[in-house]
Amino acid sequence: MLSFFRNKTPLIKEFPSNFIDIHSHLLPNIDDGSKSFEEAANLIKRLYSYGIKNFVTTPHIMDGIWNNTPTIINNKLFELTDYLKKQGITDINMSAAAEYMLDSNFEKLLKSEKLLTIKDAYILVELSYLNPPINLKEILFDIQIAGYTPILAHPERYSFYHKNYNEYLKLKEAGCLFQLNLLSLSNYYGADVNNIAKKLLQDNLIDFAGTDTHNNRHLNTLETINNSQIIKLIKPVLENNAKLLKP
Repeated sequence: MLSFFRNKTPLIKEFPSNFIDIHSHLLPNIDDGSKSFEEAANLIKRLYSYGIKNFVTTPHIMDGIWNNTPTIINNKLFELTDYLKKQGITDINMSAAAEYMLDSNFEKLLKSEKLLTIKDAYILVELSYLNPPINLKEILFDIQIAGYTPILAHPERYSFYHKNYNEYLKLKEAGCLFQLNLLSLSNYYGADVNNIAKKLLQDNLIDFAGTDTHNNRHLNTLETINNSQIIKLIKPVLENNAKLLKP
């Protein structure tokens, strides 16, 4: 009975001191993430209050919707870091990569330019929520032939795999790493996503985690996650993030 009333430790208190958030949308007015430098600074201050000081922020590159380029992204990163310094926010490390949609334009980019990586050869990729590319396995193969290692963003959110769980195993066999959204540990995206997130963790299929922060609403929900069993499952993944950017 006493254990029922014991205070629960929230997830936001469990980040290792050297945790790196490898998925967020903090660069302002560049995609569906933060809408201003002020909002970006406020989001970063909230994340800092959780103990997160290291960020590889990842704006979308999606053909016809978010036509970002390395130049656009790096210029925006420079502007944001300059703004943060002027606001006295200096005790953070921030770099930028991208979240690449695996569409036909990505295949062109893979052949024609150097991609923005999280570190070394790691690139963050995503799929349409409607269906995966017909040639997904070939794309993953081409990514690796080009010298990159794909990290699939939020695999738990692709509902077309929920009733075909073996497809996750096939993706891992194809050399794809998995990054789970921490909000998926709540019912923010729905109970089905939450259940798949837990199963992927239980089966040791998740390699990394990210906040995928777009706005304060996301952080409001993140602060509510305090299930001790879930936190026990995610803690080794948080440690993997901390190891990712080690020299």
